Amino acid sequence: MSEPILDQTIWDVLIAGAGPSGSRLAQQLSAAGASVLLVDALTDFSQNAFSSAALPLSAAEAWQLPESVIASRWSQWQLLGPGERRRSWSSASPLGVVLDFAVLRRWLADQACSSGTELRLGWRVCASQTLASGLARTQLRGQGGCAASITSRFVIDATGEKRALLGDPEPAGGALISGSGVEWLLQVSPDQWQDWAGRLSFMLGSRWVPQGYGWVFPMQPGLLKLGVCRLHDKTRPQPPLHQLQQQLLQRLELQPQAVVDRHGGLIRSTISRRETHQRGALVGLGDAVSTGNLLGGEGIRHALASADVLAPLLLAALGGRPRALAAYPKRLRQRLGWRWSLSGRLAKRTWLGLADQRADGRLERLLEGLQATATAEALSQLLFEYRFERYGLRALPYLIGLR
Repeated sequence: MSEPILDQTIWDVLIAGAGPSGSRLAQQLSAAGASVLLVDALTDFSQNAFSSAALPLSAAEAWQLPESVIASRWSQWQLLGPGERRRSWSSASPLGVVLDFAVLRRWLADQACSSGTELRLGWRVCASQTLASGLARTQLRGQGGCAASITSRFVIDATGEKRALLGDPEPAGGALISGSGVEWLLQVSPDQWQDWAGRLSFMLGSRWVPQGYGWVFPMQPGLLKLGVCRLHDKTRPQPPLHQLQQQLLQRLELQPQAVVDRHGGLIRSTISRRETHQRGALVGLGDAVSTGNLLGGEGIRHALASADVLAPLLLAALGGRPRALAAYPKRLRQRLGWRWSLSGRLAKRTWLGLADQRADGRLERLLEGLQATATAEALSQLLFEYRFERYGLRALPYLIGLR
């Protein structure tokens, strides 16, 4: 193994992880004049581009996402299950978008580089320590066993659920709830693509995906995303995700011309979000501080939001007010909102409990109530904004198991 390369530059900020949160933060810091080094273990942004990547239209507009990252638009919800029944809700205008996650990652990184960030791909962070001087020293491992040592005023752990530098939270910070998912990118005929175009489709119920859910999302014409996700339960056996994927293909009568890509990943978040956000010069960002939402498996917009919260505080710290970072956990909780913990509790109850006919019956009653009263727009508010109180008397008793 070669001796570590000692980078003589003292960077203002080293960001480990060029996902949505890391690149978004890098762009804002660089635009404000900070020197930023952004590193990622990937050598290509198309690698393991795992994200269902469905966003409400308001989020795409708020972050000014360009047309190049948008694979399709949708204006309908379609829910299949718990049995064979299909329910749909339609809007006269688009409700959201499905992103091309690989293109999104590249665009965000390009935005950061255009603002002055230096991007280095193929470098994995191994360890970081805060020196007596207050600076951070971070060890990187690159291709072919080469190593590097980077000095910076701050280092940001944006490595997602891996928490490569922060590590898993202490029990006092809340137990980590974990789930896993796989997604296939299918090439299908024009007729099959049209059957799923313009809508987000979910498969719900224990006979579809026990303790989780499946989905079909339209991408560009001729391409569909097929995926399954479930929470982990050590108390009962769980079928392999690959097996569930094959079952979805058969039950939905999807006959792909080719499986263009297979990818997967984990989601691990605490419900209370009380874990450590900062340790010395090390600060957590995005999924590293549990911004992955367990209820819908969402990460992108919450990761971007965490970058928007951290950026001004970090710039204040770089400007001579290090105590500004103390406000980060509270401001992030405020940004995510009071419904966040409720959505996490509902996710744990809903998905882990969705394992038998009794749970299917409870879900059936909930969906019947929503179909009778909810519009497509209201369903988007319920599922994206977690506005459970609007349906509190109707929805919550079923979700928490009182009926």
